[in-house]
Amino acid sequence: MKKIIVPIDFSEHSEYALKTAADLAKRNDAEILALHMLEMSDILLTASGIEQNQKTMFFYKLAEQKFETFLDKPYLKGVKVTPLVKHFKVFSEVNDVALKYKADIIIMGSQGTNGVTDMFVGSNTERVVRTANIPVLVVKNNVADINFEVVVLACDFSEESIKPYLNTVAMFKNIADKLYLVHVNLATDRFKSTVEIEKLAVNFFMKADKKLDRMKNVHYVCDYTVEDGILNFSNKIGADLIVVPTHGRTGLSRFFVGSIGEDVANHSTLPVLTFKI
Repeated sequence: MKKIIVPIDFSEHSEYALKTAADLAKRNDAEILALHMLEMSDILLTASGIEQNQKTMFFYKLAEQKFETFLDKPYLKGVKVTPLVKHFKVFSEVNDVALKYKADIIIMGSQGTNGVTDMFVGSNTERVVRTANIPVLVVKNNVADINFEVVVLACDFSEESIKPYLNTVAMFKNIADKLYLVHVNLATDRFKSTVEIEKLAVNFFMKADKKLDRMKNVHYVCDYTVEDGILNFSNKIGADLIVVPTHGRTGLSRFFVGSIGEDVANHSTLPVLTFKI
């Protein structure tokens, strides 16, 4: 992990994300790219001549001044922070910035607002989760400790879940003391018996890394929705982090029917990390 993108709207929620990024950066000797997505109206963008240039420069200078104050924090001491100011029309362009700068992870707050741009409302967070080609860590509160000693990975034990599982193991091999895989069983036509789920889990581990000893950390729970099952289990065991696989086009894996991936990120008070399948 060498480059961390943190979308900034100068709210307390974006500072939560910045603090988390600072801690990770110190642990991994990584650089933080503090990204402010400057929303300009189509009228301004289609204006011509001196007036357009003056207004554009005014907003850029204003953002730079805010950055100077916002990034003057004790917890950033010793961390390389590069402020970036970019125009956006659609929020998926955060992923374009991540690709351009070869970032490893996006860390963002949720539900922040600067009074002008509602940058971290649920819908924008969902767009980033849905479109990002790299992991996205959504932080809702001031995370006092990012050791993430207890991590919950939502898993359906399909082949497409192998990559998120291996990525999670690799990312937290030096941090997580306990990594739990949770499968939510619903009372629908897709309901499976314990024996059926165990067979799926064994096949999953044999294909993934042949480490059947991880079966001891597999849990099957029944609930009314997948989202409820994930959140209830995570809260019950005192998890520090929830990991959710996502699809690029829909933001969901087959396991997450409806909008579960985004719902978990929106409704969880815990940090949520998404990996694209």
